[in-house]
Amino acid sequence: MKTVFSTSSVHPRDRFDYWHSLACKEIVGHDSLPENRATFQAEINAAKFGNLDLVEFSNSPMEVSHTLVHVGRTSPDTVFLCYQLSGSVLIVQNAREVNLDAGSLMLLEPRLPYDARFSQDSKTLLIKAPRRELRARIGGNRELIGRRVTPELVDDDLALSVAAKLPSLAGRTASITAEMVSNHVLDLIGLSIARTIGSATVRLSNPKALLLGQIRSVVEARLADPDLDGQKVADIVGISVRYANALLADQDSSLRRLILSRRLSRCRAALADPNEIHRTIAEIARGWGFSDMTHFGRCFKAAYGVSAREYQKAGSAIPAGRQ
Repeated sequence: MKTVFSTSSVHPRDRFDYWHSLACKEIVGHDSLPENRATFQAEINAAKFGNLDLVEFSNSPMEVSHTLVHVGRTSPDTVFLCYQLSGSVLIVQNAREVNLDAGSLMLLEPRLPYDARFSQDSKTLLIKAPRRELRARIGGNRELIGRRVTPELVDDDLALSVAAKLPSLAGRTASITAEMVSNHVLDLIGLSIARTIGSATVRLSNPKALLLGQIRSVVEARLADPDLDGQKVADIVGISVRYANALLADQDSSLRRLILSRRLSRCRAALADPNEIHRTIAEIARGWGFSDMTHFGRCFKAAYGVSAREYQKAGSAIPAGRQ
């Protein structure tokens, strides 16, 4: 991860103000009050991993308030997964008070106000996830906000362990690996968050979220099959094509569009990977299920604005592990 800010390089009188301006940019807009401005220490590290933005920050004790004013300036496209690495933070949101201690995680909604109080030696990993991606896994139930995930169950322990590993993987894995892992991380964390609720409302919505997860898993596992189509996916999951498309419609997608977008995404990652520069464009495209190169070329340019050849040429100039 790249260090965005460290108080070690700033004069003590300027540390907190400088930190606050960068934290509002890198994390989210907020008001904050340090316990001791003169001795304030903090560091912010950031990286991109697949479709996730990672922000790891440590700081001295302080209080934070994300108000309605800040909410109005916050992007609606992302949701926050807060994983506490060390120390603790007390977060109040959605009429719920959560003591997030080391090794636990919660869903934080940046489109709602919240207050937080950080302890001494607090270190937090903030995973900024695409709202549409997480919604596809757990739905939009507001009751899932502020529910604490702990490692007590084996499945949840696995999800938390993988989440904690992300900062050490950022910038060190090939882009296609990062993309695959980030999707699996959202699958695991989504299931863990959904398990924190036992109400009838959530039980009714969970089957749909699980079906969406199954659809995505089937598509991911069989992208290389040139004969894969919506009917095959629906048959494997055990539902009709019509119902599958109805589920995906909430994410402005369909079986056909999902298969196409995932194939294009895999091809894009391979074309940008210097480790795969020895492969031809046709070989990469066929490897991910495209049998018609004219169709592939047309779809790739429509999706990314440049031809596959232009994209490969630009990607080959990027060092491995940094796509």
